[in-house]
Amino acid sequence: MGFNNMGQANVISLARARTDMKFPVISEVHAYWEALRNGRPIPLRSEIDPRGIERALENAFIIERIAPGMARFRLAGMHLNDLMGMEVRGMPLTSFFTPKAREEMSKALEPVFAGPEILEITLAAERGIGKPAIDAKMLILPLRSDLGDITRALGCFASVGAIGRAPRRFDIVAIKTTKIQGLEMLSPAPVAPVAPISAAQPGFNEAPIPYSAAKPTKRPALRLVKSDE
Repeated sequence: MGFNNMGQANVISLARARTDMKFPVISEVHAYWEALRNGRPIPLRSEIDPRGIERALENAFIIERIAPGMARFRLAGMHLNDLMGMEVRGMPLTSFFTPKAREEMSKALEPVFAGPEILEITLAAERGIGKPAIDAKMLILPLRSDLGDITRALGCFASVGAIGRAPRRFDIVAIKTTKIQGLEMLSPAPVAPVAPISAAQPGFNEAPIPYSAAKPTKRPALRLVKSDE
């Protein structure tokens, strides 16, 4: 506990401090999202720049809501691929969870888009031969499209422990949701049919948009920039 300039006590959450020390990339992604808000309730998807979370790129992901309580990976860092032993782009978010945890995860996910809310999940990997203990944390933060709907989210998945034999799936230990203040309750936009995602695009790049002679395509809003420093 410390004191501010007015002599008032500042209360520091020990739980948050422990998370910062154990999963620093979670805190980095959360701080980046908060900075993007810049006084607004929710930042835009188009504002996400990989250079802002360069140290957390391997753990970062972007998901797309495809149905109530369901989302799939649009982008995913290499750490998530390592945990599954395969490219996870296009896979459902629930593929990282054990069968008994998937329904609970779906219920917790929908308020991210419908509230919207911030979602933090404490996880533990199922264990077995060749599958040592893993403690993990997942953070999911809503994003707004240029049209104003909330169908994307920025996330981070951090773990501590040897991966062992992939794929690894996780049970839910605890769920924490945080309402975003100053925002009227919104209903998620209707879910339009989604095109399949090509698995041929490695790294943290969006799948290319097909060329259309009638409507010029735009450059992807998010691409991986490798620092040489």
